[in-house]
Amino acid sequence: MSTPSAITRFRLDDFRRAMAAGEKLAMLTCYDYTTATLLEASGVKLMLVGDSAANVILGHDTTLPIPLDFLIELTAAVRRGAPSAFVMADMPFGTTSSVSAGTRNVVRMVQRSGCDAVKIECSRGHIRLIQNLADQGIAVFAHLGLTPQSVQRTGYKAQGRSAHDALMIADLAGDLINAGASGILLEAVPPEIARLITDRLDVPVIGCGAGKYCHAHVVVLHDLLGLTPRSPRFAPRIGDAGLSTRRAVARYIDDIAKGRYPKPAQGFSLSAEERAILKEELKHWAGDRD
Repeated sequence: MSTPSAITRFRLDDFRRAMAAGEKLAMLTCYDYTTATLLEASGVKLMLVGDSAANVILGHDTTLPIPLDFLIELTAAVRRGAPSAFVMADMPFGTTSSVSAGTRNVVRMVQRSGCDAVKIECSRGHIRLIQNLADQGIAVFAHLGLTPQSVQRTGYKAQGRSAHDALMIADLAGDLINAGASGILLEAVPPEIARLITDRLDVPVIGCGAGKYCHAHVVVLHDLLGLTPRSPRFAPRIGDAGLSTRRAVARYIDDIAKGRYPKPAQGFSLSAEERAILKEELKHWAGDRD
């Protein structure tokens, strides 16, 4: 008996080879099984199950409220929907605040979701955690620049816009890579920072509004498809799924109101024999009610 062929998964080594070959890769956020199947079928090799789900899925103003267990379930769903993609899971606010808690929570995420890597919004205080995770063989991408989990301290604004701050970000990136991080994600920083980091460090660098020098670029899928009322300047609005969804729903409402739905072919029927039996049963039923 033949057995199914093994799924060829796009792994970190494949990402590194693409980087070395000068290939630019697309990454998108994804939060559910169905969308993951569509993205994989479209050729997306890199998917991020971001804590931005707090905004676009749960309706929060910030990413801070989203719980770890919820992101684990979303990541596991994306993993099932996109078995060949490189799936990166975000670590929510507060889950990496210490080496012990961070290690425990990251291991839990990897074991329960099947993700290929985790993303951590990093400061210099995360260096020991990164070392510990690297010792256990876990791929970590350090998120630098605009870090939404720090919104209460920094606000939502671009980072690294002075020479001093640019060098601080680049230095921290180097220290995190030396500690064992597998890659860097840069959000909302000038392109000079990405160029400095890509020139100095031989690791994949993912940009989120960080200019053309990054090896891959990620945006929130809902921004790309026009499903959000407003989006960051770096997120292209390539589609208008919001408009097409509203039109489809409006047609459904109208079809029901005007009797065009449901049609007989869209339902189920009894056989002639069962209709005859039901007719007789209804006579007795009507008699019993009298």
